[in-house]
Amino acid sequence: MRGIILAAGKGARLNGDGADTPKCLVRIGGRTLIERQIASLRDAGIDDIVIVVGAQAERVRRTCGYDFTYVENVRYAQTNSMYSLWMARALLYEGFVVLNCDVLFHPALLGDLLTARHEDALLLAYRGAADPPFGDEEMKVKVRAGRVVEMSKDLPPAEADGENLGIVKFGAHGASLLVEALDRLIAAGGLRDWAPRAFSEFARVRPLYAIGTRGLPWIEIDFPEDYRRAVREVLPEIERAPGLDRRGGAVAAAPLAVGDLRRESA
Repeated sequence: MRGIILAAGKGARLNGDGADTPKCLVRIGGRTLIERQIASLRDAGIDDIVIVVGAQAERVRRTCGYDFTYVENVRYAQTNSMYSLWMARALLYEGFVVLNCDVLFHPALLGDLLTARHEDALLLAYRGAADPPFGDEEMKVKVRAGRVVEMSKDLPPAEADGENLGIVKFGAHGASLLVEALDRLIAAGGLRDWAPRAFSEFARVRPLYAIGTRGLPWIEIDFPEDYRRAVREVLPEIERAPGLDRRGGAVAAAPLAVGDLRRESA
């Protein structure tokens, strides 16, 4: 199976419009988000890795190294994650797992997804009654009998069962159907749509199963407050798990200001 990392975005919501560091190069505990994802893929036995770059593409290449296949989305400022995935369509047909570059996650989650018996599946954080209500930013998912039936940020919160983590796998047959969906949506003008729109279309014609997180820590980093929580809470939770690689270094314990975010991600 091939690993696809979508890393074209600028990360303006995280660092501001004047950001000089792409989101994938934001540092958490001494390593960039994308370096952590590469390590997780390799630990899971995936060495064939494709990185879709865009903002400061050459800087991302230098950081990650040249042992990977790179696809460049030169229209990253006018497009979104679905277009970036579509750019890599020729590399999807044998089956793949795709990761949004802004997700910090416990490595066991990737293992759970890859070893699940379903060929086509995504990681889902189920929302319990005691959890805070969904807002506008979450990619909300409706599940019936273990299958995704709808996925959208606009899904009414009362209808949502959980939140998409941004880590999804497709077998060879599913990948072919997904590329067909991507082609249709891009041809219809969906350049600025999120990749989950294509996943939702896929789920209408072939089962896409939800694999729960088992309560393992993860976070999508979109805003400065997400970054602060990732550093203060989520990374320590991940590193407390026995046997995990702790090469990330010390984790800041004190609350961070936005200025600290910029220094960490420099």
